[in-house]
Amino acid sequence: MEPINQRKMDHIHIVSEGGDIDRRRYYFDRIHLTHRALPELNLAEVDPSSKFMGKDLSFPLIISSMTGGADGELVKINRNLALAAEAEGVAFAVGSQRVFLSDDAARESFELRKYAPNALLLGNLGAVQLNYELGFADCEAVLDILGADGLYLHLNPLQEAVQPEGDTDFSSLRSKIAVIVQTLKQPVVVKEVGAGISPEDVEHLLAAGVKYIDIAGCGGTSWSRVESHRSDEPELGELFSDWGIPTPLALRAMKPYRHEMKMIASGGVRSGIDMVKSMILGASLCGVARPFLNPARESADAVREVIRRLRREFTTTMFLLGAGRIDDIKENEGLILDEYWN
Repeated sequence: MEPINQRKMDHIHIVSEGGDIDRRRYYFDRIHLTHRALPELNLAEVDPSSKFMGKDLSFPLIISSMTGGADGELVKINRNLALAAEAEGVAFAVGSQRVFLSDDAARESFELRKYAPNALLLGNLGAVQLNYELGFADCEAVLDILGADGLYLHLNPLQEAVQPEGDTDFSSLRSKIAVIVQTLKQPVVVKEVGAGISPEDVEHLLAAGVKYIDIAGCGGTSWSRVESHRSDEPELGELFSDWGIPTPLALRAMKPYRHEMKMIASGGVRSGIDMVKSMILGASLCGVARPFLNPARESADAVREVIRRLRREFTTTMFLLGAGRIDDIKENEGLILDEYWN
């Protein structure tokens, strides 16, 4: 098996079976919302639907990037995720497609448009690879194989720093990201993978022309801890396992930039309540990954059940806030009980 494929299989087994890699610091629980005992709404008429990148969504969920590769299990996972995203009207972002560029056997795991003809699909490459062998043609290739509506360029300096085979030259990336943003026809989303994006990062990304970011703060899966399970020297990964900006704090820090770019909230989002809180803090879309992994190893129907649960939770939270439409919660910080938001 190719090294990249083996790494992806390692990641799947560690994340799906390891009980210690999801940090679950419950940062979202520190935000208390204003319950409405008299919501003046019919729950059956609450509408959680939204739009993102011009696509209609049943509610603002994206199945966040997980995997893809030449192994049959990876093909099955992505197929089940794509089928579920299409059936339930949510978005789906694949895991890094770099493996497809070096191993054509990985093609099948990314040929997903036939399973999700209408869904919002996002491709994915590591931005740091722009400092190694990847360029514009590679970005086009991964979008073409997926039939993607946009491209994730992920930033993962912590993961690369503790990964045994990590690529750690993150110098001068802004200018290279700018070239991709200006040249690709599809929109580019810059995403962290669990340590958060700071206002200083946003200033650089805005200067590069980026209009979409995925906060991906800390609070959920710790990729530093995941990599520690693969290392002969696990101490470094363990030390940095809680490193990063908690997702709610990262979202709050983005307030000055809300009208300059669209934000996706991910990192520790584990319920429909977390999703509503993210929308209140300015997100336009919410990403969830790990809760879908084991269901995706089972079937598309198992994934659909998780999506339905999240949608029920999301809609119920809106109802209890007296919010009948997405616009009633988006950036509405008046719904937060200030004295508990610390």
